[in-house]
Amino acid sequence: MTSVPVRHALVTGCSSGIGETVCQTLLAQGWKVTGLARREVSFPHANFTGIALDITDTAKLTALLETLSGVDALIHAAGMMKAAPLGQLDTQASTALWQLHVGVAEVLANRLVDKMPDGGRIVLLGSRTSSGVAGRSQYVATKSAMFGMVRSWAAELAPRGITVNIVAPGATQTPMLENPQRQSSPPKLPPIGRFIQPQEVADLVCYLLSPSASAITGQQLIICGGASL
Repeated sequence: MTSVPVRHALVTGCSSGIGETVCQTLLAQGWKVTGLARREVSFPHANFTGIALDITDTAKLTALLETLSGVDALIHAAGMMKAAPLGQLDTQASTALWQLHVGVAEVLANRLVDKMPDGGRIVLLGSRTSSGVAGRSQYVATKSAMFGMVRSWAAELAPRGITVNIVAPGATQTPMLENPQRQSSPPKLPPIGRFIQPQEVADLVCYLLSPSASAITGQQLIICGGASL
């Protein structure tokens, strides 16, 4: 019998929240996972490699990507929240949000796409607020930009069978939910009466990596407990 090769996923934001849960779920499904985070992360699993790296440092991120090979899936889960009403916007916050959510995604995909096999997967973590919400224009702008970027990549990569999608959760029970930097626009409980759980988001991400999702590309899949209704 021939053995099935172990698939390799690169996951950003692996130290907590959705990124951490995605890593754990993939490992349980038999994937090899390389996780990137600002601080050192180590899961007790032989197939996990954690790398401490400031992914907003383009030079360092590019140098690391040059050393990686055989990446079947890219999941960009790293994110940050900054909220402020118009009239109180901080341009440095805008720059930081754009670099992490859009700039890093661009570097990752640009450097890995030629190494990725046909049938590969790219998933970015977006937000159900990407269509607009009061008090979060800087954050929303970056998540909205993701959609056009992902649809463009999906169109380019469709002939290779590489799918590119966004998973856009609503308020999710992660450390970001309690971030004091969002006090001007606090999270609202979805109509289902509870916050989204990280495992629910991770399961949707992992479905998009599966063969069953090979015809889903260029989409933003919202998981929000009815908040978008």
